[in-house]
Amino acid sequence: MNFTKTTEQDSHYNHLEKMSVTDLLININNEDKTVPLAIEKSLPQIEALTHKIVQKLKDGGRLFYIGAGTSGRLGIVDASECPPTFGVPHELVVGLIAGGDVAIRKAVEFAEDSTQQGWLDLQAHNISQKDVVVGIAASGTTPYVISALEKCNKNNIITGCITCNKNSPLSKVAQFPIEVIVGPEFVTGSSRMKAGTAQKLVLNMLSTATMIQLGKVKGNKMVDMQLSNNKLVERGQKMLAKELNIDLKNASELLEKFGNVRNAIKNYK
Repeated sequence: MNFTKTTEQDSHYNHLEKMSVTDLLININNEDKTVPLAIEKSLPQIEALTHKIVQKLKDGGRLFYIGAGTSGRLGIVDASECPPTFGVPHELVVGLIAGGDVAIRKAVEFAEDSTQQGWLDLQAHNISQKDVVVGIAASGTTPYVISALEKCNKNNIITGCITCNKNSPLSKVAQFPIEVIVGPEFVTGSSRMKAGTAQKLVLNMLSTATMIQLGKVKGNKMVDMQLSNNKLVERGQKMLAKELNIDLKNASELLEKFGNVRNAIKNYK
């Protein structure tokens, strides 16, 4: 199969330094508009991986994201938002990045080139056949990610991936590949742009659809969200007031008594 790094191809635009700020913003926005359309073409792949994630998590497994650089950071962002949004344990969705936690803020030189560390990082979390591992790499060529998925396959662990090149080495390794072909970046090779946006949107879809399937949403509300700040407490009060047809004072008392929206609804008499 032919493999072309469209993420590295020359931008459709030239002489960017000569553009006005207005033209820069308009052209970047025009490129960004193409991302959802590219994702639409990949919906069957996204659906297949989502079904597998839901199945594994219902059976007591966990979801792991593993990546390097921007891709790794995006996985960590999605994983870290699941507990406060859906009230799930922090260990249910785990984000791993080449170079460890320090790489979240600062690039770690050559960390993505390791062919051993990805699997070691997964082993540190006692990875098992109950789990699902999703490799994230815009290029689809990151050794840290590819080698980790190869080890997972050998150990009968379900693997998926999110990449922005067709027929990449990562796609060939993953059992459930997702390929979102966004084409050349506005700034040549800057895959934190369209490719990063695509990966973020796909991660949103994977985690949100999974959590809804796991029963973490009622109607269209985050009834299991953690009440970790005043904004979320107020949101919870309004949810209860609307759901139970009570005033905010009573809703506040219920929320304080039962700890979250779901329990308050369940125990309301």
